[in-house]
Amino acid sequence: MIDLKAFYNGREEAYRNELTDEIRRNAEDIVAKANELLKRAGFEDVCSVNSGWRPRQVNAATPNASATSHHLTGRAVDLPDPDRTLAAWCVGNLDALAEIGLWIEDPRWTYDEEGEHWVHVQTVPPGSGRRVFVPSAAPATDPDFPVTWA
Repeated sequence: MIDLKAFYNGREEAYRNELTDEIRRNAEDIVAKANELLKRAGFEDVCSVNSGWRPRQVNAATPNASATSHHLTGRAVDLPDPDRTLAAWCVGNLDALAEIGLWIEDPRWTYDEEGEHWVHVQTVPPGSGRRVFVPSAAPATDPDFPVTWA
């Protein structure tokens, strides 16, 4: 299971001037909800994150990151998913995501050719309101991921 230390990744000290009480509350919420997801999915052994809270400077340097990313406010986390089984579980269990209060970025956009795959979850509904959302107009990096939720 993940903890706040993994979520902050040392940034709570390096960027303490940006870490507000609201971001801290949001971080506690997303970590608790991500852990509930990991528990339900049978991934309790996951104890790291690919990306948690991102201060403005870190977000700006993150490839393909939105300028309005929910990582900026502590409302999103990217969980490691090297074999894509967590993503498959999530899209097959959208009712569990709804119960927990999470939305997931379409897994076709959370793929890296070098093997750094992840599952992006957030506690804020996207503009579309869809439980699985497309993050941008950029082409999917894994167009072959099976779409079962559309």
